[in-house]
Amino acid sequence: MKMNKLFTETGFKWLWITIVFLIIDQVSKYLVVNSFSLGESMNILPFFDLRYVQNPGAAFSFLADQDGWQRWFFTAIAAIASVVFLVWLAKTPKNNALLAIALAFMLSGAMGNLIDRALFGYVIDMLDFHIAGYSWPVFNIADSAIFIGAALMILDSFKNGDSKKKAEKEQS
Repeated sequence: MKMNKLFTETGFKWLWITIVFLIIDQVSKYLVVNSFSLGESMNILPFFDLRYVQNPGAAFSFLADQDGWQRWFFTAIAAIASVVFLVWLAKTPKNNALLAIALAFMLSGAMGNLIDRALFGYVIDMLDFHIAGYSWPVFNIADSAIFIGAALMILDSFKNGDSKKKAEKEQS
């Protein structure tokens, strides 16, 4: 496929979302690292703090207490996921915008956390939500992009599932 068709006839037309959120993710991490000491936090709202945390594990600090092998394990997973999302995006027709946008968000998040793991051996987290003494694990913009992408992918599966059922009924 020619390069101009790749950006006009596939989901690559939404790659700008990946770039924008990757930049926001990396700039936010840079600002936190250069403005806070490790563990330091600043209250922004009654339910939200900025807090500088280094997470060597995965979601909810899964495997964070291991002796270092998890760095390369999660780096490999993020690299493989990035390649899968990129190829999937290139194979997604331009008329399936919701799926392409979902993949662009997920690619952004995978790449943002991949950069952290490859450079530092941990992911930089800073978004700390809490209410009534309960706290959500601290996360970052990349994690948010992955969540948004996954939610959009689920929405797309319901939307396209209905479209497929209608098409099957019309054919029978």
